[in-house]
Amino acid sequence: MRHPFRPSPSSGIIERRYRDALGAWRHVPAATIERIRSALRDEPSPHETVRVIRAGQRVTFDGAADLVLESGSREALRASTSSSGRQPRSRVPVDVPLGYHTVELHDSGRRMSLIVAPARCHLPAGLRIWGWAVQLYAARSRRSWGIGDFGDLTRFATAVRHQGCRLLLVNPLHAATPVVPQEPSPYSPTTRRYLNPLYLAVHELDEARGLPDFERLQAMGRALNARPRIDRDRIFRLKMRALGSVYRRFDGDSDFDAFVAFEGASLREYATFCVLAEEYGGNWHEWPAKYRDPHGSEVRRVAEARCGRVRFHQWIQWHLDRQLQRAASIVPVMQDLPIGIDPNGADAWAWQDVLAHDIHVGAPPDEFNTKGQNWGLPPFIPDRLKRAAYRPFVETIRGTIRYAGGLRIDHVMGLFRLFWIPESTSPADGAYVRNAAADLLAIVALESVRAQAIIVGEDLGTVDLNTRKQLVAHGMLSYRLLWFEKEDPAGYPEQALAAVTTHDLPTIAGLWTGSDLAAQRRLRLNPNEAGLREIRDRLAAATLSTNRTPVREVIRRTYVLLGRAPSVVVTATLEDAAAVEARPNMPCTSSEWPNWSQPLPVDLEKLARSGDATAIARALARKRPQARAAPRRGQRRSLVT
Repeated sequence: MRHPFRPSPSSGIIERRYRDALGAWRHVPAATIERIRSALRDEPSPHETVRVIRAGQRVTFDGAADLVLESGSREALRASTSSSGRQPRSRVPVDVPLGYHTVELHDSGRRMSLIVAPARCHLPAGLRIWGWAVQLYAARSRRSWGIGDFGDLTRFATAVRHQGCRLLLVNPLHAATPVVPQEPSPYSPTTRRYLNPLYLAVHELDEARGLPDFERLQAMGRALNARPRIDRDRIFRLKMRALGSVYRRFDGDSDFDAFVAFEGASLREYATFCVLAEEYGGNWHEWPAKYRDPHGSEVRRVAEARCGRVRFHQWIQWHLDRQLQRAASIVPVMQDLPIGIDPNGADAWAWQDVLAHDIHVGAPPDEFNTKGQNWGLPPFIPDRLKRAAYRPFVETIRGTIRYAGGLRIDHVMGLFRLFWIPESTSPADGAYVRNAAADLLAIVALESVRAQAIIVGEDLGTVDLNTRKQLVAHGMLSYRLLWFEKEDPAGYPEQALAAVTTHDLPTIAGLWTGSDLAAQRRLRLNPNEAGLREIRDRLAAATLSTNRTPVREVIRRTYVLLGRAPSVVVTATLEDAAAVEARPNMPCTSSEWPNWSQPLPVDLEKLARSGDATAIARALARKRPQARAAPRRGQRRSLVT
């Protein structure tokens, strides 16, 4: 008797307790478990919709079946009957190519997906590179219109390539909903499939230079560089106005037609959302009911009636795609994949059937965020995501890895489990819910190999040993931060990306001067003062610095220290090159801190040529050692050597 398909027991499971960052067990409140159960509750499907396997793995299906490859070719699967006389089973050849295929079952007439993935992500042997971590919005040049753009990224790539830079690790570049106010956080995008129009260098479009009022628009744009904060709303209004004028002169292009055809339904869906958002506001939950269903007839009517405006948003994405491709052709770009999406945005509208409602993801309290974190982002329901043949996840990875030399997966633990927080509940009372990690890791590996992009899993915080072993086995780079590691960088693992800090942590100048700690006190964030002092003391000892050592000299010495790491990739931040004290983002704040809105204090052209940036580049460009042997049991390396 054939049993109905049941979800993998490893996914959609609520963990009733978890070990926190300090090693203590926390038990989840019963009320939290009940609310998460309610969000997970679903009618089980009697049929399997997708199977994910590794190349060379044997797999069979009940009854006669055909295999339709991604290329379109079809072949009948060989069927065999067991000696017991049971129903014949069709066997998929072990040499089936990597990709997204379809199995057609004759008896039931059903079609199901077969995803064939490689064993590991793309990771070239002997790779040793260094790069800059760039908050692109902050990296303004004299040509910018108030915000760093893809033209700036291209020029910066050209300037630093001769220094030996071979990677630009950028903040998430995904689009925000096209309304005012603009969402400042790159980690709460309206979509993870398409790019933010604010990063389009309008002044570099050939058609723009022919506009009658181009000089005036450009002057208005460049005047925004004088503002001490990134004014996204003004920039958005100005760029959309200029783009509207340019688009009215657009007579068509075969490359544009090919781009629209290649992107297909996904781009049309996103562009339709943009049109509706412009008309009815940025929160699709508040739209007229007839437009809340992305597959409804009324939405199709809007797409047809407003096809010119839909095409306008597709045209913007085409230009963004071309400009990003140009920058990445000079120095490979590593894009950053946020853990989630804006619950009121385009992807949440398109994929509302596979997202949990009234649930947010975040992180439990830890030693540096003692209140815990609620990111306000909805999680995928594991079983529904699988029932959708993982299409939303596939499109998310593919959209972010485009033209990338790599992909940084923020909070990579989310592939294994996510911390679910019911609405109006404290982060301290959340619970972990498991995902189908094996399937998600396989899809990441497949997209990595196809794009020839290395993958970094941001595995900071509480990560169990088994999880890290799986990431290593899948060819993902771990994350190693000087702020968190107590050993000498020479002892860092080879299969890692090594850095000093991140956008959520103190800059070197902020730590050294004490201004970051002072800011946390002022904001009443209950900072871990002992932990920050311990990091500063370690840094002082390792760089032979004293309170009299100038900040810029401490920064240079710090990157000499980091340059000892044998890790595959090491990166430096532009904030450190400019000796910026304020971190780009202060967790657990909103209007109290100018998150994601602080421009670098130096023009990008000057910064790229500065003595500080050159010294950092020289420190990281040196030939780095091979990984050292692991210390003997019971022996621990010190940061000070």
